[in-house]
Amino acid sequence: MKLTVLGCSGGIGSGRNTTCFLLDDDILIDAGSGITRLSFEQLTAIDHIFLTHSHLDHVLGLPLLLDTVGDRRGAPVTVHALPETLDILSSHLFNWKLWPDFREIPDASHPWLQFKSLPLGSSVTLGARTLSTLPAHHAVPACGYRMTGETGSIVFTGDTTHSEALLSALNAIPDLRHLIIETSFQNALKHIAIASKHHWPDSLAEELSHLRVRPQVWITHLKPGNEDAIMAELKQAAPDWNLKALAAGQVLEI
Repeated sequence: MKLTVLGCSGGIGSGRNTTCFLLDDDILIDAGSGITRLSFEQLTAIDHIFLTHSHLDHVLGLPLLLDTVGDRRGAPVTVHALPETLDILSSHLFNWKLWPDFREIPDASHPWLQFKSLPLGSSVTLGARTLSTLPAHHAVPACGYRMTGETGSIVFTGDTTHSEALLSALNAIPDLRHLIIETSFQNALKHIAIASKHHWPDSLAEELSHLRVRPQVWITHLKPGNEDAIMAELKQAAPDWNLKALAAGQVLEI
């Protein structure tokens, strides 16, 4: 199982792209602006997209993907997400106002897009890979994903702040090899992190102190221009962890 980082920034500019991961060759985890790193042929090969939540920096590539390759595919692209997330996409994105509803294009019997509800605690197995939802705590309904292959698991938390449920879920994964978790703001901007339900260095350090598993921890969603400062504060706050900033183009394999 191979996870390629297409975008992992908390913003754009100077080559930065927002959240999007390619799992093997046929699955996307979120569909932020990182999707633009894929070739036309790679876009055509995407069969499944798993969304953590509905915020624009995680879904903006979805309508453009469908518009680009929908007519080249023999089956609809399947979007998996929490039922609340799918409701938001229906009401506010694929509503014929902001964007056409590709669940009805070219017609409802032959759509380019289909939704599949994935409530918390549920899983989908695709070949040798199982993707399971994990709890998260964000400003809108949100989840993380555990991706399990034959030799271990990778977890991407999505956007989240402190979550006892997430900590319990992580501690119940003995084969956790890689943990991708966000830290969006410096400690000085803690008030913004609290208001928007994101982590800051001291809050993530507190979270890690309760982990009983010991994966490699990768930091994502760093705000542009503040990456080095956030990582410096993280390393000071959690010196016992080998924390690394996730980078576009990076590949995690298990």
